[in-house]
Amino acid sequence: MATFEYNALTSAGRLMKGTIEAGTQQEASQTLEQMQLSVNSIDAARPQKLKTAIGRNEFLLFNQQLAAITKAGIPLERGLRELAADVSSKSMRRLIDDIAGELEAGVSIDEAFEKRQKRFPPLYGRILKAGVETGRLSEMLASLNRHLDLANQTRRIIFEAMGYPAIVLALVCIVMTGIFMFIIPQFGEILGEMTGTADLPGLTRLFLNMAENVIPFWITVGCFIAAIVFFLSMSSSSSTGRRLKETVFMKIPVIGRVYHSSVLSRMAEAMAMMISAGADMPTCLRLAAGSTGSEKLMLEGDALAGQIEQGANILEAGQFCRMIPRLFIYSIQLGTQRNELQDNLYSLGQMYAEQAKCGQARLQAILLPTMIIALGGVVATCVISMFLPMIKIVTVMST
Repeated sequence: MATFEYNALTSAGRLMKGTIEAGTQQEASQTLEQMQLSVNSIDAARPQKLKTAIGRNEFLLFNQQLAAITKAGIPLERGLRELAADVSSKSMRRLIDDIAGELEAGVSIDEAFEKRQKRFPPLYGRILKAGVETGRLSEMLASLNRHLDLANQTRRIIFEAMGYPAIVLALVCIVMTGIFMFIIPQFGEILGEMTGTADLPGLTRLFLNMAENVIPFWITVGCFIAAIVFFLSMSSSSSTGRRLKETVFMKIPVIGRVYHSSVLSRMAEAMAMMISAGADMPTCLRLAAGSTGSEKLMLEGDALAGQIEQGANILEAGQFCRMIPRLFIYSIQLGTQRNELQDNLYSLGQMYAEQAKCGQARLQAILLPTMIIALGGVVATCVISMFLPMIKIVTVMST
């Protein structure tokens, strides 16, 4: 498939430029004509540089503005055009204009964003599709904004808590590397002459061995960090990889709990909005799970919806669920029986949002002291390992 740049007019006479993939130039022209576009020119596209994802803050601002224009009742295509005019970044302005052009040409919103999945967060197109299909796009975007704010607060807490210890740790690593390379080897020779290498404490011998392998040690650490970065980047390219990364992330104490509560809050709020829009339960489960961006929730939501479509009770169908708590499913069942489903879902959303905030406060309270204590323990162990032989010598001499 080749990429072609085109210049065409819509049925309303509006000039539109963009790119399209096709086998030949003639096929590209025919596809554009099927989209009710009057083609002025079409040429092979020039090779473009690899596009990178937009920044987190830039995306948050874009999503907030998009929520505002949809809440005001402005048509999405027109709103995107107006939004592009106010964006200072040329690349972002061109990106929004291209999306608006495709929407005007009849391309669905999820397809338009799916083509640019490397620029936007995963599943963002599905979130917008869920909002459009249920007529609750502004509420869905507002819910996403709350989730993004919560995620940014969690990142800020982690960064602030780890920032100072990380700087100290970096300085300690530099100092300790110098000590291990230049001081401990000489110190080890003195200790060996005084007590004999075989008579040195095990901890001291361990640090002397580390002093002989400082460079291989840091090479190993560098390879380990590179492997982690490579794993994270590769796992984001497939749904299976994202589920695996999500599973590992959720096993991290406190942080995993905050993430789990956050996505459950979004799912509950999304389901409440869809119920109020008249969607049935299977549709609510699928679209709400997709709007969270959680691969594990999407998998369970789709399986749960399939069981309900086959006539199963939601409590029975939810027996296999691990990501969706039993309380969540029971509240849905109870709300359905009492005709209070929407209120129950909103209450669930608020409850899980409060749990996430409490987790953030707990994270902020324990992370910094934990980092400082761990750092102090490493430094203290190094010092003790060098003084143990001296303590042994003094003890022998005193007896």
